[in-house]
Amino acid sequence: MIPFSPPHIDQAIIDEVVDTLKSGWITTGPKVQRFEKNLEDYIACKEVVCFNSATAGLELALWWYGVGPGDEVIVPAYTYCATANVVEHLGATPVMVDIEENGFNIDFEQVKAKITSKTKAIIPVDIAGVPCDYTALHKILAEISWKEVFTPKTKEQEALGRPLILVDAAHSIGATYEGVKQGNLFDMASFSFHAVKNLTTAEGGALAINLPNHPTFENLKPFFKKASLHGQSKDAFSKLQPGAWRYDVDIAGYKCNMTDIQAAIGLVELGRYETAILSKRHSLVKTYDDLLKDYPTIKGHQHFYDNKTSSYHLYIVEIADITEEQRDAIITECASVVSLNVHYLPLPMLSYYKNKGYVVSDYPNAYNRYKHIISLPLFYTLTPENQALIVQTLFKAVEGVS
Repeated sequence: MIPFSPPHIDQAIIDEVVDTLKSGWITTGPKVQRFEKNLEDYIACKEVVCFNSATAGLELALWWYGVGPGDEVIVPAYTYCATANVVEHLGATPVMVDIEENGFNIDFEQVKAKITSKTKAIIPVDIAGVPCDYTALHKILAEISWKEVFTPKTKEQEALGRPLILVDAAHSIGATYEGVKQGNLFDMASFSFHAVKNLTTAEGGALAINLPNHPTFENLKPFFKKASLHGQSKDAFSKLQPGAWRYDVDIAGYKCNMTDIQAAIGLVELGRYETAILSKRHSLVKTYDDLLKDYPTIKGHQHFYDNKTSSYHLYIVEIADITEEQRDAIITECASVVSLNVHYLPLPMLSYYKNKGYVVSDYPNAYNRYKHIISLPLFYTLTPENQALIVQTLFKAVEGVS
């Protein structure tokens, strides 16, 4: 059976991990520092801090900005649950917004209608690695008189003077908008290096910081590093230096640091990301697009645009004129040949959010998109022959079910 998204682990990665294991230092240390620096250079942003997940980056960013009870954070209804869960963790309220009628990303015109004096952050999500319409977001931010609308509660909020734009860029490392890499587009962006992501560290993530120039926003990396280690002023590697054992804790932080073992994988993957990984995924997406020209009832998610480039993280297809139940039957019918997936269940369909009063019918674009979609395998060692078999198997199942 063709798997959905196995990790690509080769000898170069094995050698780098073994080097870490033999070094005697396996938790946060020099390789994490090097990985962060390489990410800063690759993205061209001010600072990057690595964590154990993209979720940790999202939550720590909101926490740093002072988001809490009584606040609202705008999120798309169509995303993975982590985008909204981090808002819940802080006691704030996720305000869900529908997606574009002809896309998968948040509809910024609807975002504008949801902004209130309680809005402290907006979290756009680059679904499948395709950047949102950030020109539309810039336009909305410029149209609003924030001095009249925004009510700051912290010095950070006072300095920014508007909601924090925190991009959930879990899918979009390497994607660009108007020639600028994601991570350098808005205030902050959180990337995922989970096992199924383009660039993996097994588990892991990174927060790219690109806030406006202001004394409050200078040199934030030490704060976030400390916040990921319970608020401890020194990491374990620093404490090992002669006579440097003493530390302090001045904030009640989290425990979500990245390890050198994870960073070792990331260093290898980042070193070949543009030349090997992204170029291969570009080729795989183009092959799917070409194959599907013969099957007009199956439409591939658009990845190619004039003003932005995708990271080609997911290849999502929409199947016309089927029900949710038929879509599920198609996936089951294909299961002996290929592993398929669905990205994602809209948030209001999940029991937790349904029980809090969110109703999926309030987000018709999200539901209409969801019930027609299937994600096809997309990974480094996938071959054109695999892709042809996947498309043929899918089409046969669609014909049989519908």
